[in-house]
Amino acid sequence: MTLDGLLAVALARDDLVVDSRGRYSSAEVGSRVGAVAAALTARNVAPGDRVAFRLPVGVDAVVAYRACWRIGAVAVALHPAAGSHQLVQALEQARPAAVVAGDDFPPAPGYRPVSVDELAGEAGTAASAPAGAVTGDDAVVMFTSGSTGAPRGVVHTHGSLAYKAVQLAGAHGLTRDDCALVPSPLAHVAGLLHGVLLPGASAMKTVLMARWEPEEALGLIERESVTYMVGPPTLFTTLMDCDGFEPSRTATLRMISCGGAGVTPAFCRRAADTLGVVVKRSYGSTEAPTFATSRFDDPPERMILTDGRTFGESRMRVDASGELWLAGPELARGYLEPADTKAAFVDGWFRTGDLATLDEGWVTITGRLGDRIIRSGENISATEVEQHLEAHPAVLQAAAVAEPDDRLGERVAAFVVAPGGFDLAACREWFTRRGAARFITPERIEVVDELPVLASGKVDRMKLAARLREGSSQRAGAAP
Repeated sequence: MTLDGLLAVALARDDLVVDSRGRYSSAEVGSRVGAVAAALTARNVAPGDRVAFRLPVGVDAVVAYRACWRIGAVAVALHPAAGSHQLVQALEQARPAAVVAGDDFPPAPGYRPVSVDELAGEAGTAASAPAGAVTGDDAVVMFTSGSTGAPRGVVHTHGSLAYKAVQLAGAHGLTRDDCALVPSPLAHVAGLLHGVLLPGASAMKTVLMARWEPEEALGLIERESVTYMVGPPTLFTTLMDCDGFEPSRTATLRMISCGGAGVTPAFCRRAADTLGVVVKRSYGSTEAPTFATSRFDDPPERMILTDGRTFGESRMRVDASGELWLAGPELARGYLEPADTKAAFVDGWFRTGDLATLDEGWVTITGRLGDRIIRSGENISATEVEQHLEAHPAVLQAAAVAEPDDRLGERVAAFVVAPGGFDLAACREWFTRRGAARFITPERIEVVDELPVLASGKVDRMKLAARLREGSSQRAGAAP
């Protein structure tokens, strides 16, 4: 089944999508999808071509995805917070036939972005945009941090995403009577699933937030009768800790699903007691979205003490080194770069780079083999951070590591060899000048005489992580 086909059979409703600009029915969304699809076709976008878009969380991002699928094009989702450096790297990999974005799109040689409003104004009605033939099965490209520092383009198919959407709707027990609040960027696989695809699989309403504000979220939960949310722990911690919180304001919530660093049993129990909801942990990645989770009626202790289990045809195994390997219909088909695909996808299995244990099918993540830092749900490559730092004239060498953070799960800390000095203010100014995303900018800088190394000559990251718990530090006053 194509994704356009999956969404086309959903029951119509008057409030399919709600965002900061308004409330949109199935018919209104469908009409805008048809108009944008027709305009892309008129601009010579053909089936199989890639169309990149960088849009805030809102109905226009939903329209961009669906317009691509309507004409058989591949949607290339660019993070709305990505800096110019990351955007240029992503565009060089994807080579899209068109770019859809707002006025804030940074200069990109060879590309002139067009807005959704401009496209919608170029075409007439949905009737002028017949469905295009799907050339191959590729549906979406979205980017995640790679070991080399450059973002890696993950390629999902119509089959992988349609399977995941239908399977998740069943696992979560979602129906037409549910309503999801989605604060995740729709360029994230979690945002794509819950903001675009699950409404099609379950006919539920979705409320999209362009920016997380706890008080605003409380108001939306009350007004829209939100029943379900997914996100990192920091979302729910700030919700429970904000001045306007009252249990009555979240009375309609019945379930939340959390993934990433910081999903501790203590957090799960507090959220369950304070919000009066079922709380469950989930595990996944851009390559393997929500691969493990719990059913809404699974044993509560399993929900909060493990990262879930697989469903349907999906499988997990742990190799001799403790690395978790995954196989299943929801896996991406690979990366844009063949070498990356060959290294991570082996005989139908995906090597996650995560360390894990399995107990009667329930998985618990215990660590990572790689250098990823997960800050409030954002995957950050330590290598990318180090490349930015070492480009500064004052920095001879740099190493970025994850620092545990109660609110964000992890934050970026960096050790630098800088004989002439280098502080947090200089770091922030430098990352801004280079067009780096704010969320990858270090929030702690430690200047050292030299970096510790292993016998192999590689930086001893474990030793640096241990040093974070010692001595003085220079911290940011507020998270970027």
